[in-house]
Amino acid sequence: MNYKTEEAISKFITSALQEDVGSGDYSSLAAIPVGAKNTAQLIMKDDGIIAGIEIAEKIFKRVDSSLEVSFHYNEGDVVKSGDVVFVVNGNAQSILTAERLVLNCMQRMSGIATYTHYLTTLISAHKAQLLDTRKTTPNFRMLEKWAVLIGGGQNHRYALYDMIMLKDNHIDFAGGIPKAIEATQKYLEEHKLNLQIEVETRSLYEVQQVLKTRGVDFIMLDNMSPELMQEAVKLIDGQFKTEASGGITEQTIEAVAASGVDYISVGALTHSYKSLDMSLKAI
Repeated sequence: MNYKTEEAISKFITSALQEDVGSGDYSSLAAIPVGAKNTAQLIMKDDGIIAGIEIAEKIFKRVDSSLEVSFHYNEGDVVKSGDVVFVVNGNAQSILTAERLVLNCMQRMSGIATYTHYLTTLISAHKAQLLDTRKTTPNFRMLEKWAVLIGGGQNHRYALYDMIMLKDNHIDFAGGIPKAIEATQKYLEEHKLNLQIEVETRSLYEVQQVLKTRGVDFIMLDNMSPELMQEAVKLIDGQFKTEASGGITEQTIEAVAASGVDYISVGALTHSYKSLDMSLKAI
């Protein structure tokens, strides 16, 4: 399912501008002469991976279609402190009105892309691919997951509606793994839904239960040691895709990847990153 559609992006910009501008950018309207033209440049104050260029251009154009933006870098490029990412020219009031929303998006997206890129380098010697999670900022998920892609990671399910994930609470409330899987299969059949199923496991015994019940697409190995994950991968033997999850850090991710799992999901990509510092300055 494509979550990053033109309609979704347009709705995000509309909502974000309404939140920030409301009835008017009175600071700019009051201080800047009507029709005044100016030029500003985005200057990096941190090193990292740049992200959010496409959304920045769309924000400028939404605020004022006559603004001219010249980009010196592409999405995913390496940037260093002092680099000028883009130059924007046109109506001074419009530039100032768009400034904060552009910076908010690009700083956060670049921070996520940078951290994602870093973690992918730590596991580059292994087949495991890096995934994000639903641990995102409400109403900012689209841009956060977009940034993960720019940084070289992959998106896991976008939301609750595009994949079945039977986690520990689902399993416990349903009365165990077999009951949870069987009930899910029945529900999907009755409602004519074609969704992949992933089941969280916390032990080799639970892995064996999934293998015995079958009818799923992915097995999550949650909060297991790398050694236990390696045993689980051997037990699964390629019958289902495997995902490692739960408290995985930059100190442990390489060992997790070495266990042979197909995917590694890291919530920290979108909840514990550091935004890249940058500023928009008049020339």
